[in-house]
Amino acid sequence: MQGEQVPRHSALGTALWTGLASSGMRPARDPEQVRLAELVAALSLGIDLGFGQPMQHVLRQCLIALRLAERLDMDVEERGTVYYTALLINVACHSDAHEQAKWFGDDIGLKSDKYAYEFGTMRAAAAGLRRIGASNPPLHRFRVGLEFALYGHREVENMITEHAQRARIFAGQLGLPAPVSAGLGAAYEQWDGKGWPGELSGEQVPIVARIAQLAEFVEVAHRVGGVDAAKALARRRAGGQFDPRLATLLADEADAILDDLDGIGTWDAVIAAEPSLAVLLCGAEFDAALLAVANFIDLKSPYTLGHAPAVAELAAEAGRRYGLDEAEVTMLRRAGLVHGFGRLGVSNSIWDRAGPLSAGDWERVRMYPYVTERMLHQSPSLSPLGALAIQHRERLDGSGYPRGLSGNAITRSARLLGAAEAYQTKREPRPHRPACNAEQAAELLRAEAAADRLEPAAVDAVLRASGHRVPRRHDAPRGLTSREIDVIRLLARGMSNKQIAQRLVITPKTASNHVEHIYAKIDATSRASAALFAMQHGLLPDEELATAERTSP
Repeated sequence: MQGEQVPRHSALGTALWTGLASSGMRPARDPEQVRLAELVAALSLGIDLGFGQPMQHVLRQCLIALRLAERLDMDVEERGTVYYTALLINVACHSDAHEQAKWFGDDIGLKSDKYAYEFGTMRAAAAGLRRIGASNPPLHRFRVGLEFALYGHREVENMITEHAQRARIFAGQLGLPAPVSAGLGAAYEQWDGKGWPGELSGEQVPIVARIAQLAEFVEVAHRVGGVDAAKALARRRAGGQFDPRLATLLADEADAILDDLDGIGTWDAVIAAEPSLAVLLCGAEFDAALLAVANFIDLKSPYTLGHAPAVAELAAEAGRRYGLDEAEVTMLRRAGLVHGFGRLGVSNSIWDRAGPLSAGDWERVRMYPYVTERMLHQSPSLSPLGALAIQHRERLDGSGYPRGLSGNAITRSARLLGAAEAYQTKREPRPHRPACNAEQAAELLRAEAAADRLEPAAVDAVLRASGHRVPRRHDAPRGLTSREIDVIRLLARGMSNKQIAQRLVITPKTASNHVEHIYAKIDATSRASAALFAMQHGLLPDEELATAERTSP
């Protein structure tokens, strides 16, 4: 995917949005088509876990938002905007989880505080300060606290604003119309003007953003404390965080708006509630949407940038060499794109830790394929991908996870996916080791096959496919020099200016100058923004299969 272009299905999405919204008609459902609502709703389940909330928190807030929209007599097109804004309002909050964990110890715990303390209060500030350097020895916490006071606070202050900007980019990649992007861009503004970036207040804040934000916090209050707690929250923050008219409406009609939330099938209710709009994805459009989601999830850690697309590409080519038919290859490639969705539910204090993991940490890691399957299983269109993806960490001798499957209980497509994912992981850096070269990765994979953990035929197919990997070509986007491209790749991986200098054999001052020039050229202010730019412009990962040789034996 190049630049910030919208996938090809965006024109279809816009046409459906403007045409079907006015007609009230839904197109006939082709069995090969996937509803965008199902993909976005599945993604929201992982976002829930990334905020320390139970699955279906976002789905419930979407229903609350729609019920508010109905009471405001919003037309069907406006309700469609509310629908997708509510589902995606926090979609980019994991994109700098690496920095969140660096400063505050546990990025998921940090984000869960959002619902415990009112914005801008001393209690909220104190809670944030208590988390600085958390889960580390006292000396390390002191060092992190000092660095935070010197420069880290400026980095953190920009995070929420950048979350909204990245959410807008993501909405564009999914082909959603401009009003959704505008709503997401103002998702953290407040009625009193004290939100982020603090450029809007009152009626200037798009009403879809005001509705979605109110619904988000009311959902948590209702789930934890019931209807009375939801009413109290709305009234207490009216005129501050919340639009007073909306807050009053919610409080006055809370019994009806929040009725049956605990008793209905939330997934089915949200998918059925899509307001007269059914954005349908088919073929390449579905692939483009999956790629957009996969790239956004890979942003969670600098060690996984471009991981899912690389696994998908390698697994598909290996599947062809293994003898799978094209339908199976397509399924395998798509499973490669979704296999890491469950990573959203595990803290970056685990993913990005250079030291050893505790037994409890390992248990959380071992559950991420299961979380992937749970995110996808309620959608008839996505559940087959989840059923394949959940097995990618299983091993023939039963030593894998999450279910400890062995032998023929692991499907042949899952064996290929597992071998491809293992190879690609070894070719990427991790916090505890540098990236392996191709020969080292191949040797490690062959050792796994010899130990009866990976299927030899699957390993052979993956290694034959990976033999066609070449340096990724690029066209120097935004006027970046070749040296600046080297720097942005290392910057995106989370390296400091000093580490970049050591890797490229330049001075730290030169590295710093390069970083400043890069930020100016690509209009970025953080590592996460630079990483998103690098992936969008094909700079990460830095190698690909040579297309001219993909069909060779």
